[in-house]
Amino acid sequence: MVDNRFTLYVDSRFTSPFALSVYVALTEKGLAFDTVPVDLAAAENLTGSLAERLPTRRIPTLIHDGFALAESSAITEYLDELFPQVPLYPADPQSRARARQVQAWLRSDLGALRQARPTEGMFYGARGEPLPPEAQAAAAKLIACAQALLPSGASHLFGQWSLADVDLALMLNRLVNHGDPVPEHLRAYVLEQWRRPSVQAWCALSA
Repeated sequence: MVDNRFTLYVDSRFTSPFALSVYVALTEKGLAFDTVPVDLAAAENLTGSLAERLPTRRIPTLIHDGFALAESSAITEYLDELFPQVPLYPADPQSRARARQVQAWLRSDLGALRQARPTEGMFYGARGEPLPPEAQAAAAKLIACAQALLPSGASHLFGQWSLADVDLALMLNRLVNHGDPVPEHLRAYVLEQWRRPSVQAWCALSA
């Protein structure tokens, strides 16, 4: 029998989009968990007994019944397989694959935009300079892809909420929060996802 005890290790400033994704997943599924902040600036994840609990020395890391798992997508897929009653991903195989594609793309691409518009701006109000050319190109790519992915007038990528909506909205919110130009329907999509109680619960941690 599975012992449903969870400990989630996150960054101490609560700005990691990957930690947010796992936090939202646990919250949406109604699972009880402890949140343990890790000071990455002090390299707490690299030394001492804490490092021994983090298999890749990275956050987020989830500990479940003695099993340690890192990398946000691996964690959320594990949770969805273990507790399918409240799904994080679409049931249709193609839509589910697309949701995973969206998450993988957001984690591996658009680096210039992530650098120019770090998540600190969303949670602590920091403002950056105007987007440099490489970040402008990344922003244009993000907007074009989001428009292609999100059906016209839709509030969700796949007809109903999935975790990919939160991840996409967070990337778009790098622009919205900063006041960069974003089409109105994408701006409305971001604001709707950001108002979700599970996302607001994460935002409250950095308040």
